[in-house]
Amino acid sequence: MTRTHQRFSIQSSFLVLFKPWARLKIRPSLKMSPAWTAFSPYLLFSIAQAFNVSQKCMQDTTTFLLELSNGRPAKYAAMMYDAFGKLGSDVQGGNVNRPGSLRECQSVHTPDFSGRYCQVFLKQEPVQYFVGICVPDSCAEDEVHKLVICGNSSCLFSCLCTLSLQGSGSGLLNSGSSNSYSSLNGIRILSLLWIISGHNVQLSAWNNLDNGKRWKETVERNPLYIFAFSGPVYLAVDTFLLLGGLLSAKSLLGSIQRSDNRLSPGLLAHFLFKVQPLHLFIVCLAIGLFSVVQKGAFWFISDDEVLNCKRYWWSNLLLVNNLFTITDICAPWTWYLSIDFQFYATTPVLIFLYRLNKSVLVLVTAVLLVGSSAFSAMITASLHLPVHQPTTLVYKSYFQYYYNKPYTRYGPYLVGILAGIYMTTKDGQLLKHQWQAAVGWICSLSVMFVVVTLAYTLMDVPPRSSLPHAVYQGLHRTLWALAVAWIILACEEGYGGFVDKILSLNIWVPLSNISFACYLVHPILIILYNGQQETPIHYTNLNFFYLFMGHVVLTLMLGFALTLLIEKPYLFLKANKG
Repeated sequence: MTRTHQRFSIQSSFLVLFKPWARLKIRPSLKMSPAWTAFSPYLLFSIAQAFNVSQKCMQDTTTFLLELSNGRPAKYAAMMYDAFGKLGSDVQGGNVNRPGSLRECQSVHTPDFSGRYCQVFLKQEPVQYFVGICVPDSCAEDEVHKLVICGNSSCLFSCLCTLSLQGSGSGLLNSGSSNSYSSLNGIRILSLLWIISGHNVQLSAWNNLDNGKRWKETVERNPLYIFAFSGPVYLAVDTFLLLGGLLSAKSLLGSIQRSDNRLSPGLLAHFLFKVQPLHLFIVCLAIGLFSVVQKGAFWFISDDEVLNCKRYWWSNLLLVNNLFTITDICAPWTWYLSIDFQFYATTPVLIFLYRLNKSVLVLVTAVLLVGSSAFSAMITASLHLPVHQPTTLVYKSYFQYYYNKPYTRYGPYLVGILAGIYMTTKDGQLLKHQWQAAVGWICSLSVMFVVVTLAYTLMDVPPRSSLPHAVYQGLHRTLWALAVAWIILACEEGYGGFVDKILSLNIWVPLSNISFACYLVHPILIILYNGQQETPIHYTNLNFFYLFMGHVVLTLMLGFALTLLIEKPYLFLKANKG
C-alpha cells in the first residue's frame, strides 16, 4: 500500500497524479519511433537508476503506457486503466474516496506481468481520501510510490515523448505560424540563405580557387553575381540582430505582463539552455569530424579549427568567443551566438528604463547608438579598414578589432528593441493613409539601395584615414536595420503588398523552425567539402551555383535532424514542465 501526503486539488488530483496515463489516453496519435525498440533498454535502465526503480518495473510500466497510447489499446491495458479509481458524484456530501475495482485489476494477466491493486492515500486539509490504482505486479510498494511522485512531475511521460520522432517531426513541419509577426519567418530564411551563399564564396575564395585573380576581376564589383560573390552578406547578420532585439523586447514585455509586472530571474538561464545544447554539440561535432575524416590538400583550415577548439572551447561555453581574435576562435561562425547573448543580457535593463520613464529610455538609447556608430567610425579611420567584408584573410585587423565586437554591432539590436517595444505596446496603427506607407516604402528601399551600392563603391581599402569609409562604417548597419524594421511594421499594418505575401508564405514556417541548426551546421559542410579537395576549385558561375544548392540541401537535411534530436527534446521537456 502506497501512502503520500501532498496537497492536490480534489477535482484534479487524479489527472495530476497520473498525468502520464491521462495524457497518453487523450493523445492516441503519439507513436514511438522504430529506434525505440533498440534504444529503450538503455533509456529504461537510465531512468530506473535515476529513480531507484527496478528495470523490470520500469519496463512493464512503460509497456502499459505505450499500449494506452494506441488508438485501440489491448484488452489488458484497457482493463488496468478502467480499474483506476475515478471521481464520483456528491463530493460535497463526502463521497471523496475513489476505490476503483480491485477484482478487475487482479484479473489482468499478460505473459510478462499481472495487475496489482494499490491505494494511494492523499491528505488535503481537512479531507483525507484514497485513490485505487492498478500497476504491474513487478513493481514493489516503494517503487509504486516513486512512480507516483514521478507522475506528479510528468517526468516519465516527458522522457518518453522526447523519443517520439513522429510527434516532434510533425511539429517541425507544421506550416502554421504562431508568430504574430508573419513576415519574420521569410526575412529570417532569406537572410540565412544569403549567409550560406556568402560563406560558400568566402571559404572557397580565401584559399581554394585556381583562378582567384579572374574571380576578383569579374565579380567583386558586380552585384549581379549573387552566387559567386553574394555582396555585403554581413547585412544579413545585422538583420538577425534586428530580429533578435525585436523578439527579445516582445518576449520580455509579455513575460512581465504575465508575471504581475515582475521580471523573471530565469530569463538568461532560459536563453542559455535553449542555445547551448545544440551550440556545444556542434563544437564537439566539428572536433570529431575534423579529426577523423580523410584529409585533402586544403585541410590546414580544419586543422586550425581543431586546435582552436581544443584550446578555447571554454570561450564557447561562456559565450565570449567573439572577444577573441579571429585566429583563436573555436568554430568562428558561432561568434553570433555570443554577441546575441551579450545583447540579450542588456535587454532587461532597457525594458526597465522604458517602464520607468520613456524619455530616459530614448536618451540612453540615443547615447548607445551614437557611441556604437562613433566607435565603428573611429576604428575604421584609425586602422584603415575596408567597409566590405574582405575576401582575403590578409585584413585580420578587420575581424580582430571590428567585425564581431559588441561595441560596433549594437546598433541593429537597439533598433530591434525599440521596434519591439513600439509594436508590442502601440495602440492603433501608425499608418493612417496610403501616402504615408508609400513614403515609408520609398525611404526604406532607397536606404537599402544606397547601403548596398556604397558597399561596392567603397570596397577598396583606403591607404589613409578616409572620411567616407568612416561615415559609412558608422551608420550603415543602423540604417539597414531601420529599413528592415519599416518593412516588418508595414507588413503588420497591412501595407506590405506583394512583399508581405512573399514573406508570409507558409513554406517559411518549417524552414524557420530549423534555421538555428542550419546556421550552426552549414559551415561544417563547407569546410569539409573544401578541405577534402585534392585540387583547387575552378571558378565558374555554374560551379558556385551548384555548390550553393548542394550545401543548402544538405544543410536543411542535417538542420532538421539536429533540431529533432538535439534542440527539440529540451524545448519539449520545458513545454511539458510549463
